Amino acid sequence: MISRNTILLSSLALTLLAACSPESGQTSQTRYADLVLRDGAIYTVDAKRTWQEAVAIRDGEIVYVGSNQGVNEFAGPDTQVVDLKGRLVLPGLQDAHIHPISGGVEASACNLNGMTTADQYLATIKAYAEANPDLPWITGGGWLMSAFGPGAMPRKELIDQIVPDRPVLLYSSDGHSAWANSKALELAGITRDTPDPADGRIDRHPDTGELVGSLQEGAGSLLNHVVPPTSDTQLRDGLRYSIKMLNAYGITSIQDANVNDRDLQAYQALDESGELTLRVEGSQWWSRDQGVEQLAAMAERRKKYGKGHVRANTVKIMQDGVMENYTAVMLEPYLMDGDVRGIPMFDPQALKDAVTAADAQGFQVHFHAIGDGAIRQSLDAIEAARKANGPNDHRHHLSHIQLIDPQDIPRFAELDAIANFQPLWAFADEYIKDLTIPFIGEERTRWMYPINSVLQSGGMIAFGSDWSVSTANPYTEMEVAVTRMNPEDDTDSVFIPEERISLDEAIAAFTINAAYTNHLDTQTGSIETGKLADLVVLDQNLFEIPPSKISDTRALVTLFEGKTVHGDLSAL
Repeated sequence: MISRNTILLSSLALTLLAACSPESGQTSQTRYADLVLRDGAIYTVDAKRTWQEAVAIRDGEIVYVGSNQGVNEFAGPDTQVVDLKGRLVLPGLQDAHIHPISGGVEASACNLNGMTTADQYLATIKAYAEANPDLPWITGGGWLMSAFGPGAMPRKELIDQIVPDRPVLLYSSDGHSAWANSKALELAGITRDTPDPADGRIDRHPDTGELVGSLQEGAGSLLNHVVPPTSDTQLRDGLRYSIKMLNAYGITSIQDANVNDRDLQAYQALDESGELTLRVEGSQWWSRDQGVEQLAAMAERRKKYGKGHVRANTVKIMQDGVMENYTAVMLEPYLMDGDVRGIPMFDPQALKDAVTAADAQGFQVHFHAIGDGAIRQSLDAIEAARKANGPNDHRHHLSHIQLIDPQDIPRFAELDAIANFQPLWAFADEYIKDLTIPFIGEERTRWMYPINSVLQSGGMIAFGSDWSVSTANPYTEMEVAVTRMNPEDDTDSVFIPEERISLDEAIAAFTINAAYTNHLDTQTGSIETGKLADLVVLDQNLFEIPPSKISDTRALVTLFEGKTVHGDLSAL
């Protein structure tokens, strides 16, 4: 029997609902919006992928999404009303794997990004050294492995000729290889007799055994004790650089793929000063020289940095290296002399133990896994955690996933594991043609970056840039996901055409799916009533242009919680 109180409460609820309905008429000026955007092509990325014409925003939140006529109810005397003139509006984009602080710091150091040849690198190093005569060390990076051929082994003598009196240490664009001059190796105490660390390789001349000058993976850390640390000011300035760049692309939320205490302090400082116009999920680095005992400190950081726009609910585990220097872990050997299968950073059982322990304490786990061997080991670890702890909503994800054994593709859906691809890499550039295919063969090449296969098997995909490894421009990345072609050369052939995806799938990977990965999908990732007003207005409609033109797209205006953080609404 329904009680009288229940009827009264239901009637009250209906009355309140009617009062709040757009069709009910304006009853109070407090219901007026701060901002109304109308006459737009608004792609909501909601569950039905609907299109709308107008959005109303109040107090940083979306209070209406619908027609031009319906939004009139929210336009009061003090409301800013903007005519979009048919422009495309998307939810604020999200990057699910990026390095904003280190990338920003690198941009102000000896920055080799954007160059492609050894001669260009040397000219830049020389100019930087001459312009900074008082710096005790020359540091920075951004050089391409492809500039130095198979194995990525630049020689120390190249730098010695131009900077013989000061130590120089420069990392490759992906951070997996270091290039040092003789002075740096000497100060670090690295000689031909220094043993390789378990997680890396010191490159030596095959005939003489002399140091080449390149250090792969964990071998680069052998110089950490002598390289001057980055200052707090440098960290914050680097972050400021990245925030401005990301907002200019329309990016409003990220997952930083590697944070420590000082990084989180930099995020918190800028958040408290009102400068952090990004939502940040920080992936805490899992140290290879520690075990599950490090979870106690991670839990303390999670608690400390669990407010404002900063979170640290994720653990980052790096399970292998990269294919170009033969450190990505493979199920079968590389096509070269010896039984070379890469460097697993963790024993498979130790990986299972770490993931199971992190999962039990409520952490999301973010894996670096490139080779098919590392991907299988990572999925096995997630499976072990599921068996030990039961199902949960931690949303573990694997980043990079360059080569997947086809048997493992369905496991993403089966384990609720997210495939976090960096789609810009899914075309046949020099890295793939010259440094990868010759060493893995055509049969395995078929399963490089199988984005569509993961989708068709029921798995979720999210996208990230891995900047500063490669551009943070999401429109260039979307183009490659859709075309599998070089975005700078439309005549290039399609790389594994069956792995192309649709534009709406690519947009979802940078919006609602990335928001899901970042545990932000109830607040952001789509344009819906009740969500935060993170939006981007583009200069062209991605759905009305050839796919080869997607990379030409520019963000005209970016809104973060309804505030303009890039561009000018009045100029639209």
